[in-house]
Amino acid sequence: MAEPLRIAYSPCPNDTFVFHAWTHGLVPGAEAPEVEFADIDITNGLAERGEGDLLKISYGQLPWVLDEYALLPCGGALGRGCGPLVLAREPGTDLTGGTVAVPSERSTAYLLFRLWAAKAVPGGFGKIVVLPFHEIMPAVRDGRVDAGLVIHEARFTYRQYGLHQLADMGEAWEQDTGLPIPLGAIVARRSLGAERLQQIAETIRSSVRMAWDDPAASRPYVLAHAQEMDPAVADQHIDLYVNEYTADLGEAGYAAVRALLTRAAEEGLVPPVAPAALTF
Repeated sequence: MAEPLRIAYSPCPNDTFVFHAWTHGLVPGAEAPEVEFADIDITNGLAERGEGDLLKISYGQLPWVLDEYALLPCGGALGRGCGPLVLAREPGTDLTGGTVAVPSERSTAYLLFRLWAAKAVPGGFGKIVVLPFHEIMPAVRDGRVDAGLVIHEARFTYRQYGLHQLADMGEAWEQDTGLPIPLGAIVARRSLGAERLQQIAETIRSSVRMAWDDPAASRPYVLAHAQEMDPAVADQHIDLYVNEYTADLGEAGYAAVRALLTRAAEEGLVPPVAPAALTF
C-alpha cells in the first residue's frame, strides 16, 4: 500500500478553509493525506530540506526549492489589498538606521519589504531581526524594535497594540506593478509525476469550491485552529486571502509571481528563476 501524501500548511483560517474538504474526506475520489500544521517559516524549512510531499510556503522561498518541488496553480494566497504592513509606535517614524523585526528572511513579505525599502529608506536600516510573526507587534509596542513587518491577521488587529501603519507593502506593489500580491504558494514534490500533480491540483480546486459552496461546513475546523482568533477576524482573513487566485493563478497570478521573483533577483535577494521552472 502506498504511503499517504504528507502535506503541511498553517493553522491560519485561509489554509484550513481551503483544505477542509480534502482533509475531511469530502472530495470524491481524493486520496486521504497525512496533515501537519506548521507556520510558514517552518514549512519553508521543510521545503528546503525536501521534507513533505505538499507544502504551503512563501513565494520568497520558491527559488530555492524549484528543483525538487513544483508550483501548483491553485490553493495559495495572492490578492489585492492584502499585503504586509510596516508598523511603528509613532506615525512617520524614520527607519533610517533603525531595527526592524521581520517574520522571515525567506518570506514574500520580506522581499516586498526590501523592494519597497530600496526606494523608501535610501539610508538603509541599522539591523533586521527575525521574530515569529505573533511576537512582532508586542516587540514594536514594547520598544524592543523600531518597526515591524507584519502579516496575516495583524493587519486587522495592530491598532489594539497602539501601533501605527507606516506603509502597506501590498499597496506599494500594486501601485508599482498593477499586479496582485503573491504571498503564499502551494508546492508539491516533482517526483510524484505530472499526472499525479495534476490530480492533486484538481483535488485542491474541488476543496476550494466546496468551501465556498458551504462555508459553514468548515467553520468548526477553521476556528479550532485559529489560535483564539475572534471569529469575525477569521472571516475577514478568509475573505481577503481566499479569492479567484486561490482557485487558479491564471495569467495575472503567474505574471505577479514572475514579476516578484525577477525584481528580487535583480536586487540580489533570490537566485534567478527561469519562467519554465514555474510550471510542471
